[in-house]
Amino acid sequence: MTVSVELVLFGVSILFFLSILAGKAGYKFGVPALLLFLSVGMLSGSDGLGIQFENIYVAQTIGTVALCIILFSGGMDTKIADIRPIMAQGVVLATFGVLVTALLTGVLIWWILGMTLPSAGIGLATALLLAATMSSTDSASVFSILRSKGLNLKNNLRPMLELESGSNDPMAYILTITLIEIIKIESGVSYWAAGGMLVMQLAIGAIAGYLLGKLAVRAINYLQIDNASLYPILVFTFCIFIFSFTYFIKGNGFLAVYIGGLVIGNSKFVHKRSSLNFFDGMAWMSQLLMFLTLGLLVNPRELVPIIIPGLLISILMIFVTRPLSVFLCLAPFRKMGIKDKLFISWVGLRGAVPIIFAILPLAEGVPHARLMFNIVFFCTLVSLVVQGTSLSKMAVWLGLADKPDELQKLKDFDVEFSDEIKSVMTEMRVTAAAFKDGNRLMDLPLPDKTLAVMVKREGKYFVPKGSTELQESDVLLLITDDQQALMETMRGMGVAGTTA
Repeated sequence: MTVSVELVLFGVSILFFLSILAGKAGYKFGVPALLLFLSVGMLSGSDGLGIQFENIYVAQTIGTVALCIILFSGGMDTKIADIRPIMAQGVVLATFGVLVTALLTGVLIWWILGMTLPSAGIGLATALLLAATMSSTDSASVFSILRSKGLNLKNNLRPMLELESGSNDPMAYILTITLIEIIKIESGVSYWAAGGMLVMQLAIGAIAGYLLGKLAVRAINYLQIDNASLYPILVFTFCIFIFSFTYFIKGNGFLAVYIGGLVIGNSKFVHKRSSLNFFDGMAWMSQLLMFLTLGLLVNPRELVPIIIPGLLISILMIFVTRPLSVFLCLAPFRKMGIKDKLFISWVGLRGAVPIIFAILPLAEGVPHARLMFNIVFFCTLVSLVVQGTSLSKMAVWLGLADKPDELQKLKDFDVEFSDEIKSVMTEMRVTAAAFKDGNRLMDLPLPDKTLAVMVKREGKYFVPKGSTELQESDVLLLITDDQQALMETMRGMGVAGTTA
């Protein structure tokens, strides 16, 4: 039976639309959008609407490209000035933290599956492989949940969590690949050689990401392209190039693409703002496509037999192995409080990355690969439900977060500053309460270092003067160098312009 391209496109558009609606509803009710994307894929699959998708290699390709874009975008959005104070902690968690988590979890998985599924005959190496696929904190989940919640985390926790989740996938990937080779060879494995390969791939990936990121910035600024809309495409081209080139020189492409994004995002280059906005959209589309694809790949009825071992493994990872690895790795950093470590332990989210890594044994024909895939998928669902939905509440409960009082984002004026300009833009809707001293612009008690540069009235825009008479429901575009003073003034005037 031949399926037309139009029918495929129609189905994809419907799935995308349903996922976006699900994401909007999830944000309102505090459910991670990524969990809902997965659910839409599962409900549309063979056990739901009947969409048949079993191509492991296509799913692996989609997942790899999507993860590459997500990591690059995460690197571009991360400020080096923010992560510099917590660089050591983040690197330790991203390397030794992943290794410790994999080892502890692997032993517990071997014990649990031996009790609950003795007929499967799962050996220690297979249990360690299963643990390795789930040993990293998922960058897609962490980036999307932390940024969508808008939490103001204390003690540099947010940049540290983003640094850890953005840079720990390479360690988990190399552990997964190494254990697959060990299981397939079954003998004659040199563990020293495997350790050397691990260090070499991480080193080459880090160096390649840094150098190619610098090269990309020079090339972007050197090329003078007449069509400005091509600059985001050029940055995307370098994203794919960094990942693929690093693979061919035997480095880790995931680490390289994250560091490349970090270097590019913290440099000055032409049309930087449009490129950042482009990659924000690309990252969300990649997450959506990746989770939909992975949701279609699973058969929900296959999850029923592994509910009990899956729950036991999930509980132990959330409450035992992740906290143990965090406290062990951060023990040398005595300035970090217990509450900080508890919150970091709670943000050990599983997401799309473990599922993508669990596809690798399927593609390589490793024994028990389908069982491992189903367990990883189930543990991911539990992690997103338990940890993802309670992440903001946990931060507030531990006293590590509060909702920041901010100026309102622009809705009526499509204007943006580059990152180098430190002034802040906001808009203010004029109400009758603002006219107590008069209705002219000069009568408004705006603080020093604040200007009203444009007015929107009945769909029309104009530049005001001090003598301009304002009307109720006018919207002013304000630029200020003193955000706190403007917020206090607007609250005192009783006008719309701040969000709590």
